[in-house]
Amino acid sequence: MRIGKKIPAEAGALAAFSLLAIFTALSHNWIELAFGVDPDAGSGWIEWMLVAVPAIGATFGTAAAYHRWSKARELGG
Repeated sequence: MRIGKKIPAEAGALAAFSLLAIFTALSHNWIELAFGVDPDAGSGWIEWMLVAVPAIGATFGTAAAYHRWSKARELGG
């Protein structure tokens, strides 16, 4: 089982999620500051959804990657 090619994509997704989480923690209205639009009336709801949705995906993705890695390790590959 070859898992090496998926590692960069998973690492990139985790890096993107981490940046979104940092931006949102520092400023709940970074979309307004960055793009000059106010899609959520300043509540920060959209910014937190941009963190929560990838976080859920990252959690499941991490579990799947760990499962894939452990399975490959069992098979010696």
